[in-house]
Amino acid sequence: MTLTATAETALPYGLTRPIHIGAVGLKAKDVGRVADYYRTLLGLETIASTGGTERLGAGGVAFLEIAPLASDGLPDDTRSAGLFHTAFLMPSRADLGRWILRASEKRLAVDGMSDHLVSEAIYLTDPEGNGVEIYADRPHEGWKWDHGRVEMSTLALDLRPIVASAGAAPKPYDVAPDGLRIGHVHLRVGNHAEAERWWISEVGLQPMAHYPGATFLASGGYHHHIAGNAWQSRGAGPRDPKRSGLAWVELTGSGIAAGKELVDPWGTVVRLTPGS
Repeated sequence: MTLTATAETALPYGLTRPIHIGAVGLKAKDVGRVADYYRTLLGLETIASTGGTERLGAGGVAFLEIAPLASDGLPDDTRSAGLFHTAFLMPSRADLGRWILRASEKRLAVDGMSDHLVSEAIYLTDPEGNGVEIYADRPHEGWKWDHGRVEMSTLALDLRPIVASAGAAPKPYDVAPDGLRIGHVHLRVGNHAEAERWWISEVGLQPMAHYPGATFLASGGYHHHIAGNAWQSRGAGPRDPKRSGLAWVELTGSGIAAGKELVDPWGTVVRLTPGS
C-alpha cells in the first residue's frame, strides 16, 4: 500500500525529480515509543493509526510508517544489511534553522553534523537504533560537477548561518513544515559496487558520486536519492526479515511507469509506485 499522496505545497528540488523517495516503512519493537520520537523530533502529524501501525507525515501526506515487529523479532544488527539512515529533507535552510532551535530547546541528542557542499546535515539515532538525518539542500544551481559526478564532501558544519537564515524573530517550529519529506535513504549493503549495478539496472537511477566503500545514486540530477555503503556490513548476505529496522522503501514519480515490488540482493524491499 502506498503512503504517498498529492499535496498542494512547493516541494524541494530533490522531490521533483522523475524518480524520488515516496515513503519508508520501519518495523519497531515499541511502535508508540518510536512514533513519539519522530513526532517530537520533527513535529510530524499522525495521518493514520490502525492495527498497531502508525503512519506519520506532514502537510497531510504520510511518508513514514512504523509497524509492530513480530513477537519473535530480533533487534537490528548494524553489521548486517539494512538501514543506515532515513534522511528528512527540510523545504528550506530557514526551516532547518528553526528546527535547530527546536532541537536545542528540547535538548535532542545529536550524533554529528556535516557540511556536504550540496547540503547541510545533522545526524541522530532513534530509540531502536535507526539512523536519522535532518538536512536542507543548498541551491542546486550552485552545485559543482565533474564529468557527470556531483562534488560532495564531509566538512565541519557551522550552525550559526543556518540559524541566522531563520530570521531575527523566527517562527517557532511547532509542527513540521508542509513541504517536509524524505529526501533520500542510505542503506547498509554487502557490496557497494553490486548495489550500484542493481539500482541502475532495476530502478533506473544513475551514479552521482562515490566515496570509499559507498555509492550515491539519483534521478534527474539530484545529489542522491539512494546511497549504499559497506562500511560496517562488507560481505553481508541477505537481511534477516525478523530483525527490526527497515521494512521497505518506496520510490515514486513520473519516471516509474508501473507499480511493482522488487527485492535487492540483501533482502531490502523496494516498492515502485507511479506518481507525478
